[in-house]
Amino acid sequence: MFAKMMPRGSDKMGLSNMNFAGMGPKMIKHVMKKHNAKSLPNLIGLAQEQEIKLIACTMTMDLLGLQQEELLDGIEYAGVAAYLAEAEDGNVNLFI
Repeated sequence: MFAKMMPRGSDKMGLSNMNFAGMGPKMIKHVMKKHNAKSLPNLIGLAQEQEIKLIACTMTMDLLGLQQEELLDGIEYAGVAAYLAEAEDGNVNLFI
């Protein structure tokens, strides 16, 4: 049941607590377009083109019931310790 409640892709994710029955994402997408801000799928695509390393936390995947087939192609999988070891040498580190 929990897996069915999970979003299917970055376009279908809710906008935090400001979802407003689906109006929140529409409003923020309108504001982003007005200001020429890139969408989340575009930013992910740009990161992949620039060969930025995307690492999925396997513990979080287990807790949420996510499978590798449900995530993006071309990402790596690691536990927290392996992620931190990789992030130590990075210029930018986002742990979300």
